[in-house]
Amino acid sequence: MIARPNPLSKQGVSMIPIIGYADRLSVAPGETVEFKVSSAAPAPYRARLVRLISGDPNPDGPVLLAAEIPAPFEGDYPSRLQAVRLGSYAEVDMGNDFDRLAAFTASATIWPTTPDKPEQGVVARFDAARGLGFALSIGPEGAEARIGLGGGRTAAVSVGKPLRPRRWARVWCSYDRASGVLRVGQGQIAPEFGVDDGGFAETMTNVPALLDAGRPLLIAALNEAGPETCFNGKIERPILHDRARSPDHALHAQSAGMTDVIAAWDFSRNMSSLDVIDVGPRGRHGRLVNLPARAMTGSNWSGEEMSWRHRPTEYAAIHFHDDDIDDCRWATDFVFTVPDGMKSGCYAARVETDAGQDDIPFFVRPAPGAPQADLCVVIPTFTYVIYANHARGNTTEGYLAKAAAWGARPWTPDSHPGFGLSTYNFHSDGSGICHTTRHRPILNLRPGYISVANGFAASGLRHLPADLHLIQWLESRGLDYDVVTDEDLDRDGADLLAAYKCVLTSSHPEYLTEGSLNAFHDYAHKRGGRLLYLGGNGFYWRIAKHPELDGVYEIRRAEGGIRAWAAEPGEYWNAFDGQYGGLWRRNGRPPQALAGVGFTSQGLLQGSHYRRTPASFAPEHAWIFEGVEDEVIGDFGFSGGGAAGYELDRADPKLGTPPNAVVLASSEAHQDHFVLVHEEQLTHVDTYPGVAQTAGRRPEPLIRADIVYFDTANGGAVFSVGSITFCGSLPWNGGDNNVSRMTENVIRAFLK
Repeated sequence: MIARPNPLSKQGVSMIPIIGYADRLSVAPGETVEFKVSSAAPAPYRARLVRLISGDPNPDGPVLLAAEIPAPFEGDYPSRLQAVRLGSYAEVDMGNDFDRLAAFTASATIWPTTPDKPEQGVVARFDAARGLGFALSIGPEGAEARIGLGGGRTAAVSVGKPLRPRRWARVWCSYDRASGVLRVGQGQIAPEFGVDDGGFAETMTNVPALLDAGRPLLIAALNEAGPETCFNGKIERPILHDRARSPDHALHAQSAGMTDVIAAWDFSRNMSSLDVIDVGPRGRHGRLVNLPARAMTGSNWSGEEMSWRHRPTEYAAIHFHDDDIDDCRWATDFVFTVPDGMKSGCYAARVETDAGQDDIPFFVRPAPGAPQADLCVVIPTFTYVIYANHARGNTTEGYLAKAAAWGARPWTPDSHPGFGLSTYNFHSDGSGICHTTRHRPILNLRPGYISVANGFAASGLRHLPADLHLIQWLESRGLDYDVVTDEDLDRDGADLLAAYKCVLTSSHPEYLTEGSLNAFHDYAHKRGGRLLYLGGNGFYWRIAKHPELDGVYEIRRAEGGIRAWAAEPGEYWNAFDGQYGGLWRRNGRPPQALAGVGFTSQGLLQGSHYRRTPASFAPEHAWIFEGVEDEVIGDFGFSGGGAAGYELDRADPKLGTPPNAVVLASSEAHQDHFVLVHEEQLTHVDTYPGVAQTAGRRPEPLIRADIVYFDTANGGAVFSVGSITFCGSLPWNGGDNNVSRMTENVIRAFLK
């Protein structure tokens, strides 16, 4: 897990000279995109528009290329720092419920994950500076209660026993103005033998408490200022009573049938929404801020049902984190309305000061029903956002030296985690990050960003910078193209692609919603479309969109798959749409059924080559290899040094490769660090296809990438290459190479 500085410190934000984000990634003529910028410069910054052509800073490669485009927003803008406030909580307007309250009890069931972190709010309506309100919180001394006495004065008491991490406990506090007694208590739901962490404590106040803080009540935080007072862990069933209950009654309090309830929040209601439902008599409903994880197993989870939809009362917990984020909520600096006729492509708002520059990317798609070309590139923005701010732990002196020598971007999520990390990272409490948002600066979504700077990785690019290898190659070969995003596919379906004779993916379309996967499948297999899958590890994970928040996605890393982290048992179903998460293969839709190949092996960012099969020399496939005499394909490239590398896909009829699919080439000679993906391995000797890896039997070489071609219904066809590093070989030697020639042959044939 990456060590994190304070996200609000200079190291989190202002050490980057200038940074920003767009409110949307895909925009069509007539639509407007907003840009939000934080600049540390004392002077104004300058903004202009560029069209991105190449994102490779390697001086031996295509280098960084962008074309300046006149735009109305070009000019100078005032510099200002815009803050980021991480941390999730629920916010409730309590109205006048505390105006004359003389006594109360607050309680909740919690599953703390960092119980040693001080001042984590559980239920609070508290203003410490003015000495108003109350707070039930936890810290190193266990549960703590605080009340305001006015004039900045407060009274506090704690149990004095630390809570156990990742154990369900009930915490409570009470106050009675008549007696002046403030109490706090805690107790495990399922006490462990030999563990003494339960009990209560009390103190007496001579000054009456002032319980009306005049601000919203918060669940899982003491205030809205940032992550410092945010709770880490699960909370369920927070309850407020209008009297001071006895320690025993407070510890076991439930809301049903109680006449003294002010509010009781049931987190099993409206599970997919931001709503926090109060089932008490006053309907004090709330809203979630910064999107904590819902549909989490609760203290009463029996394990009898694995889907929250079947027994929601056992999933009445929300997992809050002090580094959650759904939107930076920055103010808009300038806007751009895409003019009619603007060329479809990859663009950026370039903002710069004397200290630095940032390219804020967005993608211009054609106007609806008005394609500008017969060829379309689908930009995998879902995957970009899932990987947004991936902290790899590799920002070493060597990395920074290479970035400096190449003029690449030196700012990485390792050293600047304050914008929230990716779903390939962990929260500060060690739980996997299952939500991501595009409403924030995304450091690795920039031309010139190096993902891997090791000695054999050549340019070491991934995602957008790597995909610009394809864009630069298309431009160099004179192939006109449109771009759309998979977010557009999710919305418009196969109708969006039907206007194109040929559709390309880029290097790594890994994450798809059901809508975007259906669009690819229907285009290629039902509507006579012609698809080139030019990547690896594609069509792999299922994700869900939030029903209320645009640009916010969920991934549950369920059983199977190469996983950065594993979801907890019982938490495999998405909260956003109620569907089973994890691999599309586990959902009955393996990638082979769409593209003919699917993920089989992963190694470091290093490539090898393909060797043509005898089938590739058959007359019916001569058009694919016209001008290619070599048997070895792609033993070169700017991604890992070879066209077949990093993540590999292979054909497999048992997993859905169509019976008419022809394997034209297979990779070989992969390095020892390549391993089978988990879902391919059944035991230490057997693999999924049933080929035993034992002496005396020749196993099928499952660590390989296959180049596959097959025809589909209504004149359609699919050409797949099964490797992430393939696109990095297209521009090698100025595009004069066998990978380039083969790919251009297929595209031009498909366009005919």
